[in-house]
Amino acid sequence: MIKQSGNRVVRRYDQELLSIEPWGPNSLRIRATQRHQFQDDTYSALLEVEETEVEIEVDGESAKITNGKIRCEIMETGKLKFYNQKGELLLEEYDRNRMRDNIAGEFNSALEIEPRSFEPHLGTDNYRLTVRFEASEGERLYGMGQYQQPFLDLKGCNLELAHRNSQASVPFVLSNKGYGLLWNNPAIGKVSFAKNITEWTAYSSKEMDYWITVGDSPAEIEEAYADTTGKVPMMPDYGTGFWQCKLRYQTQDEIMEVARGYKERGLPISVIVVDFFHWPFQGDWKFDTDYWPKPEKMVKELKEMGIELMVSIWPTVEKGSENYQEMKELGYLTRSETGKRIGQLGNACFIDVTNPDARKYVWSKLKENYYDKGIKIFWLDEAEPEFTKYEFSNYRYFLGSDLEVGNLYPKLYARMAYQGMEAEGQENIVNLLRCAWAGSQKYGALVWSGDIDSSFRSLRNQLSAGLNMGLSGIPWWTTDIGGFHGGNIHSEQFKECLVRWFEFAAFCPVMRLHGLREPFKEPLAETGGGKMHSGADNEVWSYGPEVYEICKKYMELRERLRPYIKGLMQEAHQKGTPLMRPLIYDFFDDEKVWEIEDQYMFGSDILVCPILYEDRREREVYLPAGRWRNINNNKVYQGSKKYLCEAPLDSIPVFVREGKLEEL
Repeated sequence: MIKQSGNRVVRRYDQELLSIEPWGPNSLRIRATQRHQFQDDTYSALLEVEETEVEIEVDGESAKITNGKIRCEIMETGKLKFYNQKGELLLEEYDRNRMRDNIAGEFNSALEIEPRSFEPHLGTDNYRLTVRFEASEGERLYGMGQYQQPFLDLKGCNLELAHRNSQASVPFVLSNKGYGLLWNNPAIGKVSFAKNITEWTAYSSKEMDYWITVGDSPAEIEEAYADTTGKVPMMPDYGTGFWQCKLRYQTQDEIMEVARGYKERGLPISVIVVDFFHWPFQGDWKFDTDYWPKPEKMVKELKEMGIELMVSIWPTVEKGSENYQEMKELGYLTRSETGKRIGQLGNACFIDVTNPDARKYVWSKLKENYYDKGIKIFWLDEAEPEFTKYEFSNYRYFLGSDLEVGNLYPKLYARMAYQGMEAEGQENIVNLLRCAWAGSQKYGALVWSGDIDSSFRSLRNQLSAGLNMGLSGIPWWTTDIGGFHGGNIHSEQFKECLVRWFEFAAFCPVMRLHGLREPFKEPLAETGGGKMHSGADNEVWSYGPEVYEICKKYMELRERLRPYIKGLMQEAHQKGTPLMRPLIYDFFDDEKVWEIEDQYMFGSDILVCPILYEDRREREVYLPAGRWRNINNNKVYQGSKKYLCEAPLDSIPVFVREGKLEEL
C-alpha cells in the first residue's frame, strides 16, 4: 500500500512503515520503522521548518515526490532513488533481490540483500538497523565530524558512529555530486563509504531517520543544513583573540602571575583558563579555597586586564563529593548495566545529562559557585563522555541505553550550560567542549579536537578534522596548539612542531594554546585541589627567544585579523558558513581543487597553506582563479597555477585576494 498523506508519501508493506516528506526547501526527510508508528522527535537533530509545496504522483505501487530541486522515486519494491532538478541520479539504495515483474532497468539478483534491514533484538522493540546505498564511482565525500586521520575526502573510509576523546561523530556528509545527507540517529554504530557499497548501521534503534538536501554548490547545501539543524550564536568579541591555557595552573597566584606576564610583555590575550582538579572532589563543582581563595577577586582583576576567565567543568562525580548521595537518590547519575557505577571513569561516575532535572541540578551548582562569581565562559570537558574502555553496551541513561541514544550526550551537555546562561540574560554564549553531535552548534559549542599527540603526524590529522567539522555544521572549532600529550619544552624537534602549529592556529576560528608539557610538575598535596600533577610551563616565552618572537609575530597578526574574523563569525551566525573550509567551498567549479587536501580558505579572502611536515622550508601551492598577494613578501601571483613558495621557520605561505586586507 502506497498513498499520499497530506504533503508526504507513506508506504506500508508487511511489517515496514515508510515515510518521505519535505523538510525545508529542496530537502526530504526519510523515515522507516517496523513498529506501528514513528517515535516523537526527542532524538532528532532537525528543527521544525516551514512547510513547502511539493508535487506528489502515486501510480499503483510506486510514487514520486518532488520538493524544489530534489525528487525521490519510490519503486514498487520500496527501493528509493534521489534525483536533482536536472534529472541526474544522485543517490540510490542498494537492492540485491529478484525484482518482481522484472522492473524495467532494474538489476535482478539472487543475493537477497535489502536496502533497509531491521534485525530484531529479541524481546524488545529495538533493532540493529542497516541502510545501504549504491557506491558511485568518482564520488567524493566530506564532513562526518572529527576523526583522527589525515583524509579530507572520506570515500573509502570506515567510520565509527560514536564519540571518543578526540573523536566527534557528527553524521552529516557532503557529496561532490550535489547533495548532503544527515544520518538523524544518535545510536552508536558505523558507516562505511566503501568502493562497492555505502552502508550505515545503528546497533540499537527503533527506526531509520535521515535527511537529504540538494544544492548547486557546497555553500547552498551547507546553508540548508544549518537552517535545518541550527546556527551558532554570535561569537563574543573576546573569542576571536588569543586564549592561554595549560594543564594545569595549580593556584590562583600562579594564574595571575601568568596573566600579568602577558600584559607586561605587551602581548595580546583575551582568555585564560583554570583547568581541571581545582575542586575538592569531582562533582562538587566549586573551587578548593586552599588554592583558589578569592575567585571573585581573581575574575575582577583579570577583567580589568581585558581577560576573560574560563573554568573547566567535568561531568564526573566521586563518591566523596558532597553531591553524590543526593544525585544518586534522585536518579541523576548514569547507570551501569553491570558492575559498579563508580569506575565509569577512574574513581568517578557520570552525570546523566539526558535527564532535564539533572541538567537543572548541575547548572544550579555551576551558577552558585562559578557564574555568580563572574565566570561567564565554561570549558565543558569530558563531553563524550570518556567512559573507561568505551563499553557502550554497559551504560544507560534517562532517555534510553547508551547504544540507542549515546551520541546525544555532548549536545545535551552543551544545552545544560547554554540554557542556564541564557536564562540569566547572557547573550553571545560560547562554551568549550571536547565533542559535539548534529545541532550542538546552536548551544554555543566551541569544539576542540581533544587529547591529541604532540607531533607533526597529529597536526596533519587536525587539518582534516577541522575542515570536516566545519562542513559538518560545527563552525566553531579549535585545537590544542602543539597537541596535548607530551612535547618537551626543551626539545628542538618539539619546538619546531609547536611553531608550525602556532602558525596554523592563527588562521583557525579560535586560537588556543594548551597541552600537558614535559617535564611534569609534582602535585602540591595528596588531597583536594592540590593532588593532581601539572605540566611544564606552556606560555609563549617558555620555549626560548626564537620561538617567542615567532609566536609574538603570529599573535600580533591575529590581532590585525580580528575585524575580518568578526565578519566571518557573523556569516557563521547568520548562514552557518564554516570559517575554515576546503577550497571546494569557494571554488567548487575548479576541478583541481577537489584534489587538494593540504590548503584551505579562512573566509573567502584568505588562502592558508600550513607546513605539516618536519624540516620543510618550502612547499607547493595551488592558487585558484584570480590574483593573490603573498602576505610574506607582498608579491602578487596570477591564479589557476601552481607555485613553489618559501616557508622559513617563521612563516607559512598565506595569500589574500588582491586588494583585500591590506593591513596584513
